[in-house]
Amino acid sequence: MSTARLSDRLAGHQPLVLGLFRIVLGLLFASEGAATLFGVLGREASPTGDWPFWYAGVIELVCGVLVLLGVATRGAAFLSSGAMAFAYFTEHQQDGLFPLQNGGLAPALFCWGFLLLVFFGPGSLSLSGLLRRGDPTSATTPGRPADQA
Repeated sequence: MSTARLSDRLAGHQPLVLGLFRIVLGLLFASEGAATLFGVLGREASPTGDWPFWYAGVIELVCGVLVLLGVATRGAAFLSSGAMAFAYFTEHQQDGLFPLQNGGLAPALFCWGFLLLVFFGPGSLSLSGLLRRGDPTSATTPGRPADQA
């Protein structure tokens, strides 16, 4: 099988794989927020209003659910990416240059994963795309798919 044929076959699945990536990333991020806010999943809850951890938990839970569902994906992903960059540089960078040295692997991966969603959108399986397709009065901008909420 030639490389061109393989690329063509894989390209047809990009929206679905991007949608699955968004769902998993959102679920993992929301679980981080739930663990921080409610003390579940083997973690103690952060005290209400504790800077920056409690506020990060709110961002993680709310934006994680939005990304998981595919609602306001680009905005939620932008805020999440920025929050993880802030977390990396304020909490981890001081302990070493590389994420494996400073314990910042999760924030670094979340930051770049969410940045990817900012630029590529939610992919398929998004609630906003599903709702838009079901609304006969919704019009999409020419050249821009309805999924790019």
